[in-house]
Amino acid sequence: MSAAPIHLAGERLMLDPEGALWWPARRLLVVADLHLEKGSALAARGTLVPPYDSRATLDRLIPLVRRYRPARLVALGDSFHDRHGAARLAREDTARLAALAQTLELVWVLGNHDPAPPDGLPGVATEALREGLLTFRHDATGQAGEISGHLHPKASVATRGKWVTRPCFVVDPRRVVLPAFGAYTGGLDVREPAIRALFPRGGRAFLLGRGRLYSFTLVELREAEPA
Repeated sequence: MSAAPIHLAGERLMLDPEGALWWPARRLLVVADLHLEKGSALAARGTLVPPYDSRATLDRLIPLVRRYRPARLVALGDSFHDRHGAARLAREDTARLAALAQTLELVWVLGNHDPAPPDGLPGVATEALREGLLTFRHDATGQAGEISGHLHPKASVATRGKWVTRPCFVVDPRRVVLPAFGAYTGGLDVREPAIRALFPRGGRAFLLGRGRLYSFTLVELREAEPA
């Protein structure tokens, strides 16, 4: 597994191919948009999908925690698909989150899907987390030193005669937008206005691959129109 180093506000950060950000100096691991219990939320509206999204998401998250051994785990909002998602977690998944919280500080940054702290789960809830010159929040405001989620960025590249679309980090010297980490999350193309507005001077996208990241400039991706 090969993480990619970047620098933001004078700090060295690492982008992990699983879609997490690691800040070694602060022992801080960051993920965005888990959307736990999205499957049960869809089922309640009549859309039947396999009810295993929370389990699959935690199956990816817990090995990352074991690898990095963070002092804090920051979830950048929309950790649950709705404000009642925590109550619908299977008992085993609730226990897994509780076990994580015994080894680190769990920080729930509030998002638009989960604007209140999750009931019955350990951790600290906050609108935004400020650490030195960096700010961690759900939805980007455009300020410098900002690390956010919300947009679920993805990008498409041509390879071996076909187009491949992958979630991605989007980075410039002032900010980072993380990909969605959850198993049942879609994506917004980096060419869409909501992402373009945050990166008017360009930047880079780091597409998630198996064990590594693939880096492209935003100009390259915006000029490569999928067929």
